[in-house]
Amino acid sequence: MAKEKFLLSGLTCSACAARVEKAAAGVTGVRTAAVNLLKNTLTVDFEAAAVNPEQIAAAVIRAGYGAARASTSAAAPPETTGAEVGRLQIRLLISALGAGPLFYLAMGPMAGWPLPASLAGPENVFSLAFTQFLLLLPVLAANAGYFRVGVKTLAARAPNMDALIALGAGAATVYSVAGLYALGLALGRGDLEAAGRAAANLYFDSGAMILTLITLGRLLEARAKGRTSEAIVKLMNLAPRTATVERGGEPETTPLAEVRAGDILIVKAGESVPVDGLVIEGHGSVDEAALTGESLPVDKGPGDQVVGATINQSGYFKMRAVKVGPETALAQIIQLVDEATSSKAPIARLADRLSGVFVPAVMILAAATGAVWLGLGADLSFALSAAVSVLVISCPCALGLATPTAIMVGAGRGAARGILFKSAEALETAHRLTAVVLDKTGTLTEGRPRVTESLPLGGDGQTLWQVAAALENLSEHPLAQAIVRAAREKNIGFAAVDDFRQLPGRGLTGLIGGRLCRAGNLALMADLGLDLTEARAAGERLASAGATPLFFAAGDRLLGLLALADAPKPTSRAAVEELRRLGLEVIMLTGDHARTAAAVQRSLGLSRAIAEVQPQDKEAEIRKLQAQGHKVGMVGDGVNDAPALARADVGLALGAGTDIAMEAADIVLMKSDPLDVAAAIQLSRAVMRNIRQNFFWAFGYNLASLPLAAGMFHKAWGLTLNPMIAAAAMSLSSVCVVTNALRLRFFQPAFEQPHPERTPAAPPKKDDDMRYTLTIEGMSCGHCSARVETVLRAVAGVREAAVDLKSGTAVVTADGEGAGAALAEAVTQAGYRVVSTV
Repeated sequence: MAKEKFLLSGLTCSACAARVEKAAAGVTGVRTAAVNLLKNTLTVDFEAAAVNPEQIAAAVIRAGYGAARASTSAAAPPETTGAEVGRLQIRLLISALGAGPLFYLAMGPMAGWPLPASLAGPENVFSLAFTQFLLLLPVLAANAGYFRVGVKTLAARAPNMDALIALGAGAATVYSVAGLYALGLALGRGDLEAAGRAAANLYFDSGAMILTLITLGRLLEARAKGRTSEAIVKLMNLAPRTATVERGGEPETTPLAEVRAGDILIVKAGESVPVDGLVIEGHGSVDEAALTGESLPVDKGPGDQVVGATINQSGYFKMRAVKVGPETALAQIIQLVDEATSSKAPIARLADRLSGVFVPAVMILAAATGAVWLGLGADLSFALSAAVSVLVISCPCALGLATPTAIMVGAGRGAARGILFKSAEALETAHRLTAVVLDKTGTLTEGRPRVTESLPLGGDGQTLWQVAAALENLSEHPLAQAIVRAAREKNIGFAAVDDFRQLPGRGLTGLIGGRLCRAGNLALMADLGLDLTEARAAGERLASAGATPLFFAAGDRLLGLLALADAPKPTSRAAVEELRRLGLEVIMLTGDHARTAAAVQRSLGLSRAIAEVQPQDKEAEIRKLQAQGHKVGMVGDGVNDAPALARADVGLALGAGTDIAMEAADIVLMKSDPLDVAAAIQLSRAVMRNIRQNFFWAFGYNLASLPLAAGMFHKAWGLTLNPMIAAAAMSLSSVCVVTNALRLRFFQPAFEQPHPERTPAAPPKKDDDMRYTLTIEGMSCGHCSARVETVLRAVAGVREAAVDLKSGTAVVTADGEGAGAALAEAVTQAGYRVVSTV
């Protein structure tokens, strides 16, 4: 199975999209074909052995549209404004230069507006009419594309929006040209009365204004559509254009495209990290907000991973490039967002079904409208006006934009917050979830257990720690590593161990100084035949509190126990409360002991906790919930979570988890923050609400206007819809759809429990120091804040400076008094405005 993306041209509405999809899907070997009307792209899944991309493109071209294979490089920004907006501006200018005077001349006699002497009065009626015709010609020429595409789609028996525009404007033009001949013939006979009637029934202005207003609508639409892709464009602009590579011991500025895995790169304060890699020397404070949404910089030192496009706010380090080009995290994120916005949400199928019949139905309705009015005795001009109004106001251009605009803006907003939707289907399905299942370790908890209590029972605490450190130092188990870390902090030495053995499900044994020592659970201690009453009571107390007790013995003597616990993440309880507030059942799935799970359930307020679940059984638990009628979201981070993530209706993987988990999931949470689960669901609900609103503007709005356009209220109240007004209303519906979708750019999750945002720690202050807080305007990105921080640190007497981009403030610690003016001056010289200094 292969996948290919094509760039399309000639698309104007959802009927076009349906036609292209049908043409591509009709090629033998094509499995699926999906058009994104917003981005003018076609994504095709096909059997490479049965068909090639050139054959698919040829099928689309035969259907009357342009098709070319898209670049295979990392996702490019959608073709939105740029050249398209420029072309539309030229067309609109030419159209306005013809339609403006034409409208004035046509309406002048009725409105009493002054006309040139050569065009005023009955004796100049032909000159006036012919001048209108001449003014129409540049409008027709500028908008010839409507007629060219419209005729082509009519010939292919697949009419689209251009066909409706061409029919409407063409009918008004042809009727008016016929009227112009009638006017000339009447004047030739000297019949001034007939000439006056013919002049009154000219619709050159209607044809010109229809084309001009449609073009104006498309220009506004194109500009608005351009803003829907801002998220992807901003992501692409995060990557620096160059990198400083160390070659032969000397720094050398190199284009980013020439950086290779293994290169040693230098990153200074204020610079972007070029690619993904490892710090090998130095330290830095790296702002990762652009990729993860994390508000605070993260300290990086030797051995730490750094991600391309993040910003080194302070410090200096060298790094080894590990992933470059399309392998970097930024490139993968861009690819995910691009694929999500290129895929088709299930709700979009409604638009597809409507598009297949909508345009032909409108054409039939318009013809019926004209015929009915003629049958009722109306004159030809009135019947034509009603038919043209029906044609124009029913153009379904907005119908095809209703879903992709909301999906693109929603997915982009999610990416800006570190929430990556891998498909439009995931973005839609998330709003229907009724239950969320969360893995415990690494998802609700830190995934890094630590020793919380040391309890000697039959010996001194020093001996307990010495035995624990020696045995656990030889184990790779996470609990063992936690004990080793704690032992190092206590400066406990690691004694040699002979005959070391691991007893699966029980613990560890080994000889320390010739004496048999044991570490493990209570069952292992029972082999010694000791009185374990006190140990059992202590273990049960610790287990009920959510800790895991490990017992230690030397020879036939019980030394005591160590309690270990995996602390919940700071936002876990708030996340559970938010999910329950959203009406979801929140369930924890863990392999831990039931008592430990129950303790975590109580502390976090979970609806249910399913404990002692083997890794291979997690997927079965998801199936059980689905069998009960739940739409299930699964949240996890480990390899053993992958089957459950894939089985769930929506799988959510934490960004700090394994690649396998993220591959199996539908949504990736880059910050590994459980509160983002609630944010993702809220965003999904906001997007779906927006799509439903868009369908109203795209379909219901026009549908409600059809009776007025058809003249159904003319007999009763004299209400009709002029074709020019119909054109304006139709264009307005498209602009409303795109503008409504753009509101999603301002989405913020509504948390009752405020997100525990951390603020930058203020620099330490000595007794003779002064601390200044500057409020700064003009900082818009991480580069700005890094620049401000750099110039502040350069001011004489400044010991430390911390800039918070979100609040627009800088906290500066300086030696002595009087530095405030110098700080403000430095920021001003850097191109920013200091509002206040405190």
